[in-house]
Amino acid sequence: MGIFSRMGDIINSNLNSMIEKAENPEKITRLIIQEMEDTLVEVRTSAARNIAEKKELKRKALAYEDRAGEWAAKAELALGKDREDLARGAVAAKQQAAQLAQVVRKEIAILDEAVAKADSDLEKLQAKLNEAKAKHKALTMRGNVAQNQIKMRTHMTTNKVDDALARYERMEHKVDELEAHVEAFDLGSGQSLESQFAELESHEAVEEELAALKASVSKRSKKVASK
Repeated sequence: MGIFSRMGDIINSNLNSMIEKAENPEKITRLIIQEMEDTLVEVRTSAARNIAEKKELKRKALAYEDRAGEWAAKAELALGKDREDLARGAVAAKQQAAQLAQVVRKEIAILDEAVAKADSDLEKLQAKLNEAKAKHKALTMRGNVAQNQIKMRTHMTTNKVDDALARYERMEHKVDELEAHVEAFDLGSGQSLESQFAELESHEAVEEELAALKASVSKRSKKVASK
């Protein structure tokens, strides 16, 4: 089972549980990102173990190959000394060491394939993780904008604004009433300041016109007396 199919099983299991609980999309995307990050750590840890094991197997393979070379040299030495029985035993030991080296080399090849596959999967998973984080960020921003718009529309559609305006209008009416009471004091027996000034101005105009009329009459009387 690959890391993507395994991770998919984990995520799908958790998603089904969250959907049944009616969780919101932001929590679901956070869960996916967390699962991907955990999988990255797990795959890197497994790859590190495989690399360390591969180094150990390489040392064993070299040791077996060195041993096979030593037994080959001993077989030649035995033949040179006309000890075919020893040479036969040395050849058998050499073949056994070579076979062990071959088995270890096959294990190394398997680990090489596993490490290469892990490297490819890690690259793909990292790209998917970056994409998921970018989408999560965009989703979060869209969610915040939507929530702010909902709040604004909620305030506009509720009676709070109307109530505030109604209270303001009631306050205006009260101020109008107070001003009306002030003006009422000028009615009846009392005179307003403006009416008193108007009366003074009117009286002054009458006096001026009367003085002018007196002067005109006096001037005509003098003319008649002189005749």
